[in-house]
Amino acid sequence: MIGLPGPELDDSTRDLIARERINDFILFKRNVVDPSQLGRLTDALTRSCRAVGLGSPLIAIDQEGGTVARLGEPFFTTFPDARVLAEGPAPEAALGGYAETCARELLGVGINMNMSPVLDLCPAGQGYYMERRVLGHDPAVVARLGRLLIEKMQAGGLAACGKHFPGLGLARLDPHREISAIERRREELVQDELTPFRAAIAAGVAAIMTSHTVYPALDPERPATMSPLILDELLRRRLGFAGVIVTDDLEMGAIERQGGVPEAALAAFKAGADQLLICQDHDKIRAALARFKSALDRGEITPARLGQSLQRLALMRQTFALA
Repeated sequence: MIGLPGPELDDSTRDLIARERINDFILFKRNVVDPSQLGRLTDALTRSCRAVGLGSPLIAIDQEGGTVARLGEPFFTTFPDARVLAEGPAPEAALGGYAETCARELLGVGINMNMSPVLDLCPAGQGYYMERRVLGHDPAVVARLGRLLIEKMQAGGLAACGKHFPGLGLARLDPHREISAIERRREELVQDELTPFRAAIAAGVAAIMTSHTVYPALDPERPATMSPLILDELLRRRLGFAGVIVTDDLEMGAIERQGGVPEAALAAFKAGADQLLICQDHDKIRAALARFKSALDRGEITPARLGQSLQRLALMRQTFALA
């Protein structure tokens, strides 16, 4: 899943669609002028993908509300941070209204996937950088409200993506810049942090996004995005998640400094990820694709494993992109 440089479909993106068969995209503020322009952009992406036999693409955006919202006034409804809605007098009504509005407004401009809800647990007033973006600190409350958001968005035809597995709320450092570790016992992680993700899986969430953080109790060596113990063994096998595992942006400092985007993309795929998010640099996207082809030729990855991810993505497109 790739980003685009600006508000129009550019030649580099066209080339990636035609030559490299890319048909998953993520949009940012740099891609948005107004609803009319945004609709033309998503239509151009869809037409370009269909023209080369790829079918309708997944087109995503981060529209959490509050501090992380790519679409805003005067053309789109604005909402406070998730925590404000969750701790208000009528959280179910407020969050349900947010989810229904997202589905209506995003689908109205051709966007079919929202990188939301945040399912991390984070206490208030202790300086954690995720504090405002979460639904709270109580596992049962976050699970209940997260499930509501997923069900409302997906009932409206918009794919939801729960994040950041297995829980980013206690990270002190921002993974956009550097890697950090969350020192929680395995029992605590299983009992608390995983509870909202279990609820999301039970609700049929389309995708789950990985965290670029190290969890020593789960894997002392690798961040979750690159850990088969966390993605394959825990999320896929123990929790039974059958949907799409999407990485957080592989250009973030926490991951790129581990050896570069191409190696990070391959490591994430080997760990169990299906959808590899590279949000900006098209040269890095091409380098990652070249590394994948080399790995396939050398037998580092198998056609069968590749087929599993492609099948999951095809099902997600059939459910949300075609609808």
